[in-house]
Parts: sequence; structure tokens; C-alpha cells
Amino acid sequence: MFPADRVRKGRSAKKRASALTAGLALSALVLSGCAQSNREEGDAGNSGDVDGTFVFAASSDPKSLDPAFASDGESFRVSRQIFEGLVGVEPGTADPAPLLAKSWENSEDGMTYTFDLEEGVTFHDGTDFNAEAVCANFERWYNFSGIQQAESQAYYYGMLFKGFSDSPETATYKSCEAPSDTEAVITLNKPFAGFVAALSLPAFAMQSPAAMEEFGANESSGTAEAPELTEYAKNHPTGTGPYKFDAWDVGSQLTLSLNEDYWGGEEAQVTDIIFRVIDDPQARRQSLESGDIDGYDLVAPADTESLAAAGFKVVPRDPFTILYLGMNQQVPELADVKVRQAISHAIDKDALVSQTLPEGTKVATQFIPEVVNGYNEDVTTYEYDPEKAKSLLAEAGYPDGFTIDFNYPTGVSRPYMPTPEQVFTNLSAQLGEVGIKVNPLPNKWSPDYLDRVQAGPDHGLHLLGWTGDYNDTDNFVGVFFGQEKPEFGFNNPEIFASLEEARQVSKLEEQTPLYEQINEDIAQFVPAVPLAHPAPSLAFSERVDSYPASPVNDEVFNQIKLNK
Repeated sequence: MFPADRVRKGRSAKKRASALTAGLALSALVLSGCAQSNREEGDAGNSGDVDGTFVFAASSDPKSLDPAFASDGESFRVSRQIFEGLVGVEPGTADPAPLLAKSWENSEDGMTYTFDLEEGVTFHDGTDFNAEAVCANFERWYNFSGIQQAESQAYYYGMLFKGFSDSPETATYKSCEAPSDTEAVITLNKPFAGFVAALSLPAFAMQSPAAMEEFGANESSGTAEAPELTEYAKNHPTGTGPYKFDAWDVGSQLTLSLNEDYWGGEEAQVTDIIFRVIDDPQARRQSLESGDIDGYDLVAPADTESLAAAGFKVVPRDPFTILYLGMNQQVPELADVKVRQAISHAIDKDALVSQTLPEGTKVATQFIPEVVNGYNEDVTTYEYDPEKAKSLLAEAGYPDGFTIDFNYPTGVSRPYMPTPEQVFTNLSAQLGEVGIKVNPLPNKWSPDYLDRVQAGPDHGLHLLGWTGDYNDTDNFVGVFFGQEKPEFGFNNPEIFASLEEARQVSKLEEQTPLYEQINEDIAQFVPAVPLAHPAPSLAFSERVDSYPASPVNDEVFNQIKLNK
């Protein structure tokens, strides 16, 4: 992003849809599977004689239907059908593109952004989307208070905007003005090079101010470790997207239906969506084979070849992920960098990848994929060396090793971690070889696991990861290590300051060496162990001709093409 850089007026949503369909036709999912459909019958689609009900197996319930308080893929998969942001994603890439904002421009100093908005757009409740609604959303995020600011709640806003109204000295956001219905002006306190790209995140989607007010979207309760969903977040999510919320039977399924008044795009063949919760990877595969579902994400590595051989189409995404072993430095043993280095040397990443992760997965040396700015080819690495690990443990005062809690999730598959139990078992055995015994602490993914490792100090080693949301280095290392977080339990002002400086530099040639050095500093500090960049895959039934696969999971179901 460059000063005063003017973004050309975006293609209409209908043209974007047509371009996407044309692009996908080059790699259409022409399937030859013979599974008979036992799915729930739905109405015929609007384009051709097809069954418009699309059943997709989710690996878990959403954490919340209010995307501002979500950070997980299953929440965002649903959010992308219901909500839209000012900025979208160019099809098939991680790059920003116009959506509810037709265009934008920013000032020379990188502090002011003016967005030219689409006209004639309404929220699902019939209220107008306009500049006042944009400002209401920005002001809502900025004024989060109490537990709403917790990492388990406003994760993305806290990580990317660095502060709320009660801490204006650190906050990136300053104000929003609406000179007219179609012009919104956002002013920042300090430059943020990734600002526009960050707005493509579902967490920053535009939500109906009227619906949020009516259904108490900001009436927070519970604790940071165990927040309670509002009525809005359970039953009334209201956006401008192509699908409306119908019902959520927690633990079973969530249903959406077509927004007949959708402002853009061609008529969709998928008129009704059922997100059916199937947390076991084998059960998801069996449901596809029996015809009970149309598709699912996060295909288990062991299933890809057999599904393809049976005629189902397995579609890999480009890897834009990172799986890591987190280390909470509030635990005395993990506060010693020699112990963290020992753990790094104890892990055979090649064996982990070959035994537990999908084909196409790459071993990680740092916390960003190779395609992201600042990737450091010469970064310090910790090669698999059990004897070196034992020596470092002895130097740290643990010649006989020690026992430590190892938290890991169950009942879930994530793009960066399709088989967490297998990853845990593999790593536990490797750590045991150097004398580090683990105390297994499994937790159900939602909401227990994320709240435990992100919101409080009660965890030790833990498995977590990230699917990149847009192509910006700050979206990886800035989110992980840009400030103090309960997940990692450390305070490193030097790294924090370096990341804050880099995110404010708008010229790529100046920013790149800063991030290269930051990646080296992180590698030497070892706050966590980067393990792999997994390549997640999807699988579909034979009636699906094309699906808008995206490296950042920006997949809206009105773009799906069906043949029956």
C-alpha cells in the first residue's frame, strides 16, 4: 500500500462472480463418484433443475455468530455467507479487493482512508447499509470494554488495532466520519500498512447497527475464560451477504437460506445451506461416501488417495498456514530459553509431517509461509538433534528431564492441524526420547480449548496454528508476538517495538529487511516452535461442478456450481 494510492473502482459483484466462475471452470470439479444422495431434500435451485440444498460437514460448531468475537475457521466459514466487509479478497488469492467499498484512497501520511461505498445495499433486517453504519461498526469495536477486550473475545481487533477507547495512547484507530451516505472517512492515530488488507477479515464485517442494538450484541457476560454468547450472537446475526441466518441447533447443525434481496451477483444455485457438525474425520468421510453430505473440509491425510480413487474429487488449497508448538513462559521450565531450544532440537519435523500431515505440507522454519514478505532464508534453525537437546536440558539444570503439561484439542480438525490427536502423540513420543515427560491435557475445541490456552495462564506446551487471512506479515508474526499474550506468557519489548515499527512502513523495499530481522529475532527467542505449513484439502460429491477454493478460506457458497 503506497501513500495516496488510489484503488480503481471495483468490478460489480455480478462481474466478480462471473470472473470467478470462469476461472473456476478451468479446474472444475468434474466428479465421477457413484454415491447415492440421502441428503435432506431442498427446493430446486434458481439456475437449472438442481437441488438447491447444500449440506456441508463442519468440524465443530461456530464459536460465535458475531464475527467480531470470533477467530476460528468454523465461525468464519458461516460468517462469510451472512456478512460482508468493506474489503473482500481477490478470487483464488490472499490479496484484497473491493466489496462493500467500491474504492478507497489514503492520505500521504497513511493516517486517513476514504471509502466510496456501494449504493442500494440493505442489511437482512431491511435497514440501510451506509456510511453511518460503517462508523457504527468501527466505533463498536473501538469501544469494547471489560471481557469484550479479552483475547478470547475481540481477538483480531485487539491484535491488529492495538488498543481500545480506554487506551487511546496505544490505539491505532482514532475516528470515523460520514460526510455522506456513500463516503466513510477513517482516521488512524498512527500508520498501519496492512489496514486495508486487514478489513477483509470476517471479524471486521459490517453488521446491522439496528439488529445489534435490538438483540443486545454488546451485553457481555461471563468471564474471559468462559464468555457467554449474547442473544444476537446466538440467534440474530444480521449482515448484507447472500445468505440469511435461519437456525442453530448447537452440536447438530446450522441452517441458512438465500437472501432474495442480495445486492450483487448472479442468481445462486445453492438456496439453502446446512452446516452439519461432524467432528470426527472418519465420520465426515463416511457421510460423503453415503451421500448424506455434499462436501467437507480438512480431509484426513490418509483419506485423500482413497477418496480420489473412489471418484470423489479432493481439492487441495495452497498452503497458507502455520502449525506450531506453543510454550507458555509462565511455566518455570519454559521460561529458560535453553529449555525452549532443547524442545526445538527434540522435534523431528520431517517425521511429523510424513506421519501426520497432508501431502503437500512443508516443514516450517519460521512463522510465515515462503510467499509472505520478510521470509528469511537464513533464519536460525534447530535441526533434529536429540543429543543436543539433552545437553541443553542439562545446562538448564534438568539432566534427568522434567514433566510438563501438554494441552491439545480434541474433536476438531483445523486447516493447520487436521489430526491434532495424532500430532500430539507424535510430539509426545519425540519429547519423551530426550527426557521430557508430558502430562496429557486434552480439551474439546470449542469453547474450552481456545479459551484455556488464549485467555489464561493455566496451560503449558500446546498445539495451535493459524490460517493466514491476507497476505501481510503482520497477520502472522504481528498477531502472534506483537504484544503480551497469555498464550505465550512473555514480555519482550524489543520484539514488540520492532513489530510496531514494521507495520507502519508502507514501502515494501523498506519493510522487507525489517521483517527479515524480526523473524531472526523470534527464531533466537524461541517463543514457540514452528512445525509445518499444512496444505488442507476439501472433498465433494459428484453433483458439485465447481467450488470457490481459496487459500484464505474466502469461500462463499453462492459461487458453487451444481449439476443436479
